[in-house]
Amino acid sequence: MPNFHYKARNSRGDSVSGTIEAGSPDVVATQLINSGVTPIDIKEVRKKENFLSQIESALGGGRKPGLDELILFCRQMYTLAHAGVPLIRALSGLAETTSNHKLAEAILRVRRNLEGGHDLSMALSMEPEIFSNLIISIVRVGETTGRLDESFLQLAEYLEMERDTRDRVKAALRYPTFVIIAIAIAIGVINVLVIPAFANVFARMGSDLPWQTQLLVGLSNFTVAYWPHLLAALAVGLYSLRRYTAHGEGKYKWDKFKLRLPIVGSLVMRSTLARFTRSFAMAFKSGVPLIQALTVTARAVDNDYVADRILSMRNGVERGENLTRTAAATGLFPPLVLQMFSVGEETGSIDTMMENVATYYEREVDYELKNLSAAIEPVLIVAIGIMVLIVALGVFLPMWDMAQLARR
Repeated sequence: MPNFHYKARNSRGDSVSGTIEAGSPDVVATQLINSGVTPIDIKEVRKKENFLSQIESALGGGRKPGLDELILFCRQMYTLAHAGVPLIRALSGLAETTSNHKLAEAILRVRRNLEGGHDLSMALSMEPEIFSNLIISIVRVGETTGRLDESFLQLAEYLEMERDTRDRVKAALRYPTFVIIAIAIAIGVINVLVIPAFANVFARMGSDLPWQTQLLVGLSNFTVAYWPHLLAALAVGLYSLRRYTAHGEGKYKWDKFKLRLPIVGSLVMRSTLARFTRSFAMAFKSGVPLIQALTVTARAVDNDYVADRILSMRNGVERGENLTRTAAATGLFPPLVLQMFSVGEETGSIDTMMENVATYYEREVDYELKNLSAAIEPVLIVAIGIMVLIVALGVFLPMWDMAQLARR
C-alpha cells in the first residue's frame, strides 16, 4: 500500500507530522481523527524509481497487459475476495505488485472510482483498453449475485483456456506461415534480381522474353518504381478497415463474416458459444433472472452477430416463448444442444444443461485445434503449387529459350 505524509494538530494545538501506510487519504484521515489528531494536509509519498525500474518502464512498462497478466490479476483478486479482504485494500496491494505499469495505473484508477462511489464493474468499464466486455460482464454477474470471488475464478479459468487455444492455433499455423513467407521471399528475389538479369541477357542476344516472363518483369518494374505508394495505400487500407470493423455496423458485419471463414469459422463459432453457455450457466446458477442473464452474457461473447442472436432469444422469452424455441430460431445451435436445452427446461436444471453444452463446445474446439494442421495442409499445398508455377514460368522458360538460342 502507498505511504502518506500528513500534517496535523493535536488536542493541545501543537503541529505534528509523520508518515502512515494506508489504502487512501480517507483512511489516513480516519486513523488520525480516531487518535485525537486533526489532519491539515495529507499527501501521498511518491516512490523514487531506481535505474533498473526506469529501464523496465521504458522497454515494456507502457505496453498493454497480456493474457498472462490478466490471468494473474484475476487469480489474485479471487484469492483476496475469497479471504474477505476489502476491495480498495486489495486493489491497492495489486497495484504495487503488478509488473505492468499500464495495468498498475488502471488498477489505481479503478480504486479511485470505487472510492468515489462506483461499483467494481462500473469502475472496470471505465478502462476499456485494459478490461474486456467479458471481464466487465462476469464481474457484474458476481456483484449481482454476491459471488464476486467465484466470478474472478471463472474469469481466470476461461482466460487460461483462451490462452491455451491461442497458443495451439499459433503452433498449428507456425510451419505453414514460415513456408509461405519463405516462398514469397524467394519469388520477390527472383522478380527483382534474377528475371531482370535474364531480360538483359535476352536484350543483348536480340531476342524477346516469353510473355510469362515479360509479365513478371512488368510486375517487378512496377513494384520497384511505386513501392512507396503501394505501402502507403496498404497502410491506409488496413487502417480504414480496422476503424470500420471496430464499431457499429462494420463490427457486426465483420463478426458475422468471421463465423463463415473456411476452416477457422467453425472454430470461432464454437469457441464463442462455449463462452456464452459457460457464462450463462454461472449467471443462472447464481440466481440471476433468465432475461437479465441473457442480457449480461450477450455482452460477454465479444461478437456482435452472436450477441444479436442471444438478444433475440431474450426478446422471445419476454414474449412468453420457451428458451428452446427461441434458441432454435437463432440457427446457432445444433439439434443435440437444443435437446439439452429442452431437457434442462423440463427438469428445471438449465444451469447444469448449460454447463454440459459448454463442455460439449469446448471438446469440439479442442478436437478442431488438434486437426487444424491437417485441415490447413490442402490449402498450403495449393498455395505452394501456385508459387512454384510462378517461379517455373518466370525462370525455367527463359532458361529453355536461352538454350534454344545457344543451339542456333
